[in-house]
Amino acid sequence: MTKTTTTTTTTLRLTDPAVREWLEALPASLVLIGLTTDGQPVCVDLDADSPHVLVCTGTGGGATTVLRTLAAQLLRHGSHAVVLDLKRISHRWASGLPGVTYCREISDVHDALVGLRAELQHRLALIEQRGDIDDLPRLTLVFEGADAALRQLARYWDTFREKGDPKTSPAVDAFEYVLFAGPQARIHVLATSQLTTGVLGEGREQFSTKVLGRVTTRTFQHLAPEIRPTPEPNTHPGRVHVVQGWNAHPTQVLLLTDDEAAAGITATETEED
Repeated sequence: MTKTTTTTTTTLRLTDPAVREWLEALPASLVLIGLTTDGQPVCVDLDADSPHVLVCTGTGGGATTVLRTLAAQLLRHGSHAVVLDLKRISHRWASGLPGVTYCREISDVHDALVGLRAELQHRLALIEQRGDIDDLPRLTLVFEGADAALRQLARYWDTFREKGDPKTSPAVDAFEYVLFAGPQARIHVLATSQLTTGVLGEGREQFSTKVLGRVTTRTFQHLAPEIRPTPEPNTHPGRVHVVQGWNAHPTQVLLLTDDEAAAGITATETEED
């Protein structure tokens, strides 16, 4: 199949012929982030060793857009999703969709992460018994503003933990465990962050794909020290650097609106019915 090659200099939308062509040609294990400036696809490989995605951008850099675009594709291919949105408005498109657990209260976020750890342990036990779990759906954790949320979870745990309880929040501990062991059980993390410290900054090696847009040189060097020289930031709307391995791909991210993301999942459910 001959694919269209275009020069990507403007906003990349679902209505663009090149985008439709690439999306239709990609296998379910590849998720499209966007196109390079010369029109080549940049994807996340879900079958890679550590298929988590960390998105770090400055104000207006499109972090929420990247998560929405990736999560919608995963849902369309049959993944279940746990969406943690303490901002309450970032991923309203996912609320009420089939296969989605949508959490906006701190207590619900805590319970969801603890439950996710239990699901991971269940899947790992199945692997020991059966050797593989390829018949289980992928499970995607969409974690908006993960750095701030993890701090809130730590404070939340401190308000009601009792004598004898662990000092570390079980939810924070669960998230760290999912980062470490989730990939081998078909559990993937998509997270946004604005900090290079804490769990996300220290665990940067757990993310095989890092999407960096409008970040400072210091932040880029901390999250992607393997990239030298550090690329100059680009303020073009939707333009980021996608760091994978030893490469930083200048990429125009695919923009899905809330309606497009939700409609794509609904259409899939209708087709299957």
